[in-house]
Amino acid sequence: MSIPNHRPRESLVQYEAPIEVGQDTHQRQKVNLTGTAGKKKGQLQPLETKPTTDDILHAILPPREWLEENKHYIQYVSNQKPSRTDVINLQQMLDQRLMERQARESGICPIREELHSQCFDEIIRQVTIDCPERGLLLMRVRDEIKMTIAAYQTLYQSSVTFGSRKQLQAEHGKADLIKRIEELGERKIRLENKVQELKSKCDAIEKRNKERRVVEEGKRAQEIDFLKYQSTHLENFLKNLADK
Repeated sequence: MSIPNHRPRESLVQYEAPIEVGQDTHQRQKVNLTGTAGKKKGQLQPLETKPTTDDILHAILPPREWLEENKHYIQYVSNQKPSRTDVINLQQMLDQRLMERQARESGICPIREELHSQCFDEIIRQVTIDCPERGLLLMRVRDEIKMTIAAYQTLYQSSVTFGSRKQLQAEHGKADLIKRIEELGERKIRLENKVQELKSKCDAIEKRNKERRVVEEGKRAQEIDFLKYQSTHLENFLKNLADK
């Protein structure tokens, strides 16, 4: 983990005065005890030796490190025994920081989450000094809460990604459907025009056949009248012949 190149922001957790790493032998020994000279931060002593309150405190709340003006600084949490005044001051500082940093009163707010996390760490520090076992139990509760929040964040990010992907798929499918609707609309217009054309042809054919039937019926009526006239004429002629 890289060391930041700037001094950390003021925290609600009480820390001791910063120490320059390598300033003297006593400070280097103190750094080695907490793992800053090649060991993992927050590592407790072996099981053969009973860890002190400071060891447990530094394991729960690892020291802060940073580089400033080409100097390496480290800052440990305070091991001063807390009082009732410290708790009251902590509550006042929490309200003041929430107001100064303009944290939201409701909803998701990283600033409010950060400040309440610092407040919880400070409470853990105060409890650990009075009862290390209780502090370790609170550390487990804190870590479990952080794991739960991280799981919810991962689930939220996954759901957002899934929703975005589905939205893109829906938009892509929507464009295809719109194109399909336009094609079907054009086809419908062509078919309607073809229907009108076929209806016009049918009407023209029907009209022509009707006119043809009228002409043929007229011709047949004339032929019938002519044949009736010839029949009557022949009957009269035959009758005259019979009378003679």
